[in-house]
Amino acid sequence: MRHLYACQVRWADLDVLGHVNNVAYLDYVQEARIDMLRTHAPEQRDALVEGALIVRNDVSYLAPLMLQESVAIEVWVTEIKAASFTLAYEVFDVDAEGNRVVYFRATSVTAPFLFGEARPRRLTPAEVEVLSRFLEPGESALPSRSAQQDRALRSAAPERTHRWEARVRFTDVDAYQHVNNVTYFEYFQEARISTFRRLFGDVASAETQSVVIAQMSVVYRRPIVLRPAPYTVRSWISRVGRSSYDVDAEIVDGDTVMARSRATLVTFDTTTQRAAQPSQAYRDVLLAELEG
Repeated sequence: MRHLYACQVRWADLDVLGHVNNVAYLDYVQEARIDMLRTHAPEQRDALVEGALIVRNDVSYLAPLMLQESVAIEVWVTEIKAASFTLAYEVFDVDAEGNRVVYFRATSVTAPFLFGEARPRRLTPAEVEVLSRFLEPGESALPSRSAQQDRALRSAAPERTHRWEARVRFTDVDAYQHVNNVTYFEYFQEARISTFRRLFGDVASAETQSVVIAQMSVVYRRPIVLRPAPYTVRSWISRVGRSSYDVDAEIVDGDTVMARSRATLVTFDTTTQRAAQPSQAYRDVLLAELEG
């Protein structure tokens, strides 16, 4: 069984290309997840919604979504462990011919957490029973992660990185005064844009190659809290392909890593709305950055 949620699309969700911004999709699936648990697990709502941490998000962007009244989201469970569970999501529409148009897929690993004691806990039998109603083993929304991808999210940053200071806003935090998991994507996005500006100049200029995100993974290591002092986001180019490249990043507080990410970006032709090879000059900048 899958939970179906109709998510409202807002004008403020759009980016400069007129597409729903990559960060907004995480907000959409978060709303779908909360709606699923509130609807089908009212007795466990506080424990599974407010009393849980997102440990990891993996996302894949498949097609641009434009402004419309709402978009459909399916949510289901792909794995249940003793102290965590994995949800899968698909954001889609059904066209006039009855064909499904998929915009976005994602998975999230969630761990119940005792905030008063600052420690994780095991799922209760009642919680397992509710989650099992939506269990579809092997029906993940995304391909299995490779060992190389997982190693990349654990490896240390190189000596040469681009740095951006993330100042936490009051609106970034949740009921437990931790920065919401969606906002980490926003911090990584801002750091990535700052890196592009340093490498290529104004990212909105006509001379700059347009890019879209194809895939992104975020692993959460420590909670980020509201405070006057900023956190540092370090970003670097980790791979350059023919029409795509990877940007790795980590949020740190001194020597402590708070979160790590890898984003795969694809160069994009705004006229055809399709992937396109970048100019040689653009690619040369990426290669020079990769080689240090």
